[in-house]
This record gives sequence, C-alpha cells and structure tokens, in this order.
Amino acid sequence: MNGAARLTASRRRWGLALCAAVALACAVLALLVGSVELDLGAVMAGVGPDDTIFWKLRLPRVALAAMVGAGLAVSGAALQPALRNPLASPDIIGVSGGAALAAVLALAWMPAWASTAGVPLFAFVGAGAAAAFVYRASLVNGRLDPYTQILVGVVFNTFCASLILLVNALADASRTRSIVFWMMGGVSVQPWPSLALAGSLFAVGIVMLMGQARSLNLSGLGDDTAASLGFDAGRCRATVFAASALVVGASVALTGVITFVGLVVPHLLRRLLGSDNRLLLPASVFGGAAFLVASDTIARWVLAPVELPVGAITAMTGGPFFLYLLRRHGRARAEDGP
Repeated sequence: MNGAARLTASRRRWGLALCAAVALACAVLALLVGSVELDLGAVMAGVGPDDTIFWKLRLPRVALAAMVGAGLAVSGAALQPALRNPLASPDIIGVSGGAALAAVLALAWMPAWASTAGVPLFAFVGAGAAAAFVYRASLVNGRLDPYTQILVGVVFNTFCASLILLVNALADASRTRSIVFWMMGGVSVQPWPSLALAGSLFAVGIVMLMGQARSLNLSGLGDDTAASLGFDAGRCRATVFAASALVVGASVALTGVITFVGLVVPHLLRRLLGSDNRLLLPASVFGGAAFLVASDTIARWVLAPVELPVGAITAMTGGPFFLYLLRRHGRARAEDGP
C-alpha cells in the first residue's frame, strides 16, 4: 500500500470514528435529557419508575430516531450522485410524498387488524412508485435533467399533500388523528417487535446502498464514460431507487414525513470528509442518526412537557439550507453557461 492509499484509509477510519462518536454522544444525551431527571443508580439496578422511563420510553424512541435518521441520510447521500443532482433527497424528489400518501390511504380505510403490516407495505409501494414516476417524468430527450427533477418532485409532493388533505376530510373522524401525525412527522415510542422489524428493513436498504458506493463514484463521470469502464448506470439507479424506497417506506410507516435529513447531512459531511462515497455513505449513517436524535431531543425538551413534532425542527433547519444550495448551484450553472 503506497503513501496516498494509507492516507486515504487512515482518513476513512478517523472520519467514521468521529461520526460514530458524535452519534453516540447524541444518543447518550437524549437518554438523559427529558422532563424527568433520571436516577442512573435506579436504572442500573432495574427498579423503580426511572427504570421504566429509560427502557420503555426513552431507549425505544432514541433507537427509532437513530434508525430513521440513518436511513434518510444515507438515502440522500446515494440519490445525489446516482441522479447527478446535488439537491436530491427522498422528500424533495417526491419519494416521501408518495410513501406518505400510500400510508395515509391505508390508515384511512384499511381494517385495524391489518394496519400493522399493511401500512409499511403500502408506504413501501408508494415510495417505489413515486421514485419511478418522478424519474420518468424528469427525462428530457432521454436524459435526466436535475432541475426538471426538482420541479417535478415539488409538484408531485404538492399533489400528494392535496390528496392527503382530501383523504383526511373523507376519512372517519377516529382516524384523522393518525393521518395528521403522518403529515407532521414525529418520533414516538414503538414496541420492540416493531422496532426489530423496521431495523431489519433499514439494514437491508442501507447495505444495498453502501454496496453501490464504487458505482456511485463512477456515476459522476457521466453515463457514457462510466459505461466504457463497465459501469451500468441504469442498474445502479434502479438499485438506489429500490433501496431508498425500502428505507423511506419503513421511515414513513413509523414516523410520517420527516424532511431535509437526506439533504442536510450528506452535504455537511461531504464538505468535511470529501465526496468518496465509500466513506460518505457509512458516515451518513452515523451523521443522520446523530442529526435526528438531536432534533428529537430538542423537540421534546425545548417546551417540555409539550412536545413539538420533530418534522418542524428538521424543516426549520433544512428549509434555509435548501434555499442556500439552490442559489449556490444556480449561480454555478449560470457561470458554466448554456
């Protein structure tokens, strides 16, 4: 191994270690912060109400926030090079909107006994269908246009939001509360079996995305150049879409639509660690977990005992960041000329 390769390997190890340390610190802080100050001695001894709060309330919530944040961030990190669009993320290109619409349809009219398995299934199918539709609608002369894709995604999200409002108006009053939850996006306490099932779906999707790291590095060269190197751009995009749909479907089924995690985290990490997807994708897993766990901690602490929807926290962070990226890349495109 030459000096440059050793430096790259060392940078990758230290970068991942730093991201993992930040994620762990955010998780520990989230477990300790809340409207009730825990007695760690009682928690360690396994007795009293503090033990119940820790194991049945805070730990499942932190675990869910970490999984969803990791999944959304790594999906955004993979979609951006796969589509050659720096503004791509699951919520902006319509994947989350399609998943939310499908989940809301299931919530509104599916029998209660079937909703546990049906809502995640519908969300997954909706995410996949949305990804395929937006991709096809964004082709200009047979090639994907990044800014057309953003416009199509925004319009598609608006259309899905309108249909969700219509479904909410027509649904039974007893189900409207659940529908409003999907629209706002929030992390709640889930039973451990549900977390285990979601964790397996996240694991499969994340492994599929990280398996495309080398192909995603080549995708920046353009389809023709990459094809001469044996890279199948269509197959790579199909894999990224399928894995992202799996991850987003699981996320929406459990937390509703949480926006901008897949945009903010990859861009921040790309500036810190570079654009090598062999490092960026695993780093996004830890960075996304840290970001959403920290956002959820703020959401339940800042106005305690009142809890804010975590989707509001991520939107307040990501909205201005998206506008900044849009202006920066718009200027860069104008400077490059037609």
